[in-house]
Amino acid sequence: MTVENSLLAILSHELYQKLAPNLNKVSLQRGEILHYPGEIIEDLYFPIDCIISITITMNDGITAETAVVGRYGVVGINALMGGSETTQTEYMVQIAGSAFKANARSLREEFNCNQELRDVLLRYNQAFIAQISQTAACNCLHTIEQRFARWLLEVQDRISLDELRLTQQFISDMLGVRRAGVTQAAQKLQEKGLIQYRRGLVKILDIQGLEETSCECFRIVKNEHERLFGTR
Repeated sequence: MTVENSLLAILSHELYQKLAPNLNKVSLQRGEILHYPGEIIEDLYFPIDCIISITITMNDGITAETAVVGRYGVVGINALMGGSETTQTEYMVQIAGSAFKANARSLREEFNCNQELRDVLLRYNQAFIAQISQTAACNCLHTIEQRFARWLLEVQDRISLDELRLTQQFISDMLGVRRAGVTQAAQKLQEKGLIQYRRGLVKILDIQGLEETSCECFRIVKNEHERLFGTR
């Protein structure tokens, strides 16, 4: 069995075959909104080679990313946790690609009665909370340059691509900073030979150097995921 999403890949063959009829492979386009704040979560998405951002928009229109999800995770897990199956966040496709789409109601029924599925998804929820918590601390305590480096590492880690098509405006929205701050941070990383940056495209040249320039947050989140699921 070859499954491109790591959460689905670690499931037993029997459980995966049971879930398979509810897993529909879909293509997601950049900028596509999968869920708006306040809506009932109808579907979950298990990314394969796309990146999905979970964002919050304030009353003044400023947007910031609270988490990023790729092939190691799932979007919409709130729908399995009981209570009101909604959230105040927005799910937006950051990098186009494919994902497995699963009906939330059907998956919740299996989650409620299957110990294996519940164990995997609750461990993922723990890793997801760790990512959100670390991101909150990082946004308060670290420089834009460190945060930008961490963010690039997070995206690259989830799709294994060194060339990322990302506009400066999009990056500034995700980091919750002004475009001028992104420009300065990108220039510094480029001067160090870590990235090559031109309009709409960021090419990562030195992953190790980028991690050394970044804060500790990327490594902490990655280590927690590896503790819960093993080395990736």
